[in-house]
Amino acid sequence: MTTSEPRLGLFARTFLLLALLMLASLGAWLHVFYTLELEPRAERAATQVIRSVELSRTALTTISNDQRAALIRALDDQPDVRLRLAEANDTVIELPKEQYWQAVLAQIRLKLGKQTQVAAALGQEAGLWVRFQASSQDYWLGLDIDRANLATGPEWVSWVAAAALLSLIGAAVAVGYMNRPLARLARAAQQLSRGQTPNPLPETGAIEIRELNASFNRMVTELENAQNDRNLMLAGISHDLRTPLARMRLEIEMSTMTEEQRWAIDQDLSQVDRTIGQLMEYARPARKPPSRPINLVDVAQDIVHQEQSHQSQVGLTFSVKARGGTYCLIDQQDFSRCLLNLIENARRYGATKEGDSIIEVVVQTRNNRLYVDVRDRGPGIAPEDIARLMRPFSRGDAARTGGTGAGLGLSIVERLVSPAAGRLRLLQREGGGLTARLDLPRTRRAPQKK
Repeated sequence: MTTSEPRLGLFARTFLLLALLMLASLGAWLHVFYTLELEPRAERAATQVIRSVELSRTALTTISNDQRAALIRALDDQPDVRLRLAEANDTVIELPKEQYWQAVLAQIRLKLGKQTQVAAALGQEAGLWVRFQASSQDYWLGLDIDRANLATGPEWVSWVAAAALLSLIGAAVAVGYMNRPLARLARAAQQLSRGQTPNPLPETGAIEIRELNASFNRMVTELENAQNDRNLMLAGISHDLRTPLARMRLEIEMSTMTEEQRWAIDQDLSQVDRTIGQLMEYARPARKPPSRPINLVDVAQDIVHQEQSHQSQVGLTFSVKARGGTYCLIDQQDFSRCLLNLIENARRYGATKEGDSIIEVVVQTRNNRLYVDVRDRGPGIAPEDIARLMRPFSRGDAARTGGTGAGLGLSIVERLVSPAAGRLRLLQREGGGLTARLDLPRTRRAPQKK
C-alpha cells in the first residue's frame, strides 16, 4: 500500500516548520509568563489586602465605639479604601474564576483563615471586598487593587495575535530569503533537463549559495561546449561519410554489375545514409517552445495527407476525437518530425501477417492533455521491452523489427517533445498491435493580433 505525500513545495514546508516552531515558542513563553509573573503578582496583591485587613482590625479593636464612626468616615475619604458594617442581607458577587483571582483568594485564606469571605463587589460597589470580625462586629473592607499591570482576556488575545502575526511574517520573510535562490536554481535545472540553456544564475548571497550557483553556471557552460563540440564533430562525420557515399553510388551506376547487385548495394548505401541522418537528427537539440501555440489537428492532417499521397499502398487514416481546442506550445517542425517518425515506424514494423500496413492517426483530448496516437496492427511490443526500446540504439526482436534502422527513432521523438513538457508512451493496442502516443499539454488558443 502506497501513501500519498502532500504536494508541498520547499517554501511551504519550511514556512510551516518555522511557523509551528515559533508558535510553540510563543506558547512556552506564555506558560513561563504565567508561572513566573502571575503567582508573584497575586501574592503581592494578597499581601496588600491582608495588611489592610489586619490594620483595620487592630484600629477597630483599640478605639472606642464613639471613634469608630469617625474612623469609618476617614477611611471612606480615602480613594482606594472603604469600610462597611456587614449586614445579613448584603448582596455580594463572587470573585471571577480566573487563575489570578483564585491565586489571590488562596493567599488571603491562607493568612486570614479558610472561612474568610472574599467578594468582587458589595452591592453596587466594585472592588476586592474582604469580610472580617473586630470587637464582635463583622465588617467589609473594600480595596481597589492596582490592576493596571494585569492584562484582561481581550488584551491577551490581541497581544498573542500580534505576536503570532509578527512571527509568521518573520518566518515568511526568512523562508523567502532562503527559498528564492533554491527556487531559481530549480527552474534553471528544469530548463536544462528540457534541453534549454538557462540564463546564468547570480553568484550573490550566502557563501553556499554563491558556490552552488557558480558550480551550476560552470556545469551549464561545459554542457553547452560539449554539445557544440558534438554537433561539430557529427557534422564533420556526416560530411566526410556522405561524400564517399555519393562517389560510391556514381561508381556503381557506371559499373558493369547486374541490376540485382546494383540494387542490393544501393540499398546498403541508402541504409548508411539514413543512419547518418538519424544520428544527425538525434544530435540536434530540440527547438524552444514558441510563444504562440499551434493547432495539432491542422498539422497532423497536413502530414497525413502528404503521406497518403506518397505511400498509396499503406492504409493510413486520420480521425479527431477532441472536445474543445487542440492547441499546444510546441515547435511545429519538431511536432512534424515526431509524427513522421512514428508513422514511418508503424509502416516499417507494424505490418500485419499478411504484409498489410494499416495505420491510424487519432487526435483526442482528455482534461488538459492532448493525445496524438499512431496505431498499427503489427505484432506489437512486449511490455518488458518498452523501457529498453525508448533508449538510444535499442531495437526490438526480429518479429517486430523486420526492417533496418539505427534504433534512434523513438529516442528522437522523446527528445523533441520533452521541451514542450510532453512525453512518448508505447501502449498495447486492444485487438493486437501497438499505439505510440504523444502526451502533450493543452493550451488555450492565442488571441489574434489586430
